[in-house]
Amino acid sequence: MTRAVLLMAYGTAQGADDIPRYYTHIRHGRPPSTEQLSDLAARYQAIGGISPLAIITEQQARSLEAALNARHGAGAFQVFVGMKHSPPFIADAVRAIAAKEIGQTVGLVLAPHYSAMSVGTYLAEAESAISDLAQPLELRAIRSWAGSPGLISLLQDRIEETREKFTREEQENLPIIFSAHSLPQRILRDNDPYPEELRLTGDLVAASLGTTHYTFSWQSAGRTADPWLGPDILEKLDLMQRDGFRQAIICPCGFVSDHLEVLYDLDIEAQERARQFGMHIERTRSLNADPAFIRVLANLVEDAVQ
Repeated sequence: MTRAVLLMAYGTAQGADDIPRYYTHIRHGRPPSTEQLSDLAARYQAIGGISPLAIITEQQARSLEAALNARHGAGAFQVFVGMKHSPPFIADAVRAIAAKEIGQTVGLVLAPHYSAMSVGTYLAEAESAISDLAQPLELRAIRSWAGSPGLISLLQDRIEETREKFTREEQENLPIIFSAHSLPQRILRDNDPYPEELRLTGDLVAASLGTTHYTFSWQSAGRTADPWLGPDILEKLDLMQRDGFRQAIICPCGFVSDHLEVLYDLDIEAQERARQFGMHIERTRSLNADPAFIRVLANLVEDAVQ
């Protein structure tokens, strides 16, 4: 029996001409202002004109499919990519799965930490698309993998690797900042687990490293009137500089791929703020299509099937 994996990611503009469509889609059909559009276009231009997210997600999908079929036999799994804000959309992927007459599907969002406003919306879109099908399709959803042993081990390795970019003297006082994408503060009124999910990952990684020298931050908040979770990574650097820190590792454990929120918000914006303070910061390498990360994803899919 062939099973499907619905691998879901945020999506990205496919190029400069696609930015208005993409930004409007993010804003639920409300076109951005000229200023907002120019700002986003400048950010894309700063990282080379296009985000690598779509390409990386496709690499992850094909690598995951190959890994699962190597374990279970040719044709045992087919992996379909569904994006939230760009083609192929989640509903497109669901229809593609149905066209293959595959009955059982594992839904996996490429974000470890559950929130009703993030992972929950991906899964809701998948369920909505399934409800429109003429034939039944079983979705086994992976809601969270914030504490996955494989993820924790990988992040530990990434931090240890990054430590080598600092001098021995710097390593003697080298805090770790665990970060994830901010969300509106109103999620706290609903006891949303998102902040605790981030803390779980950070606590487990720190324990595996044998350190208590770590903290948490949020990044890439939306430009809305609502307050968002903080402190933002730039504010966190401000606070750390004020407290006398001159170096730090940033581990953006809420993201698994290189994309705008990593390549611009951390590699450009946060680095510029650190340079203003004379701080030395380094971020951990993204997981992307690292074979070790693909094994983590394959294990998650197998657990969901079993």
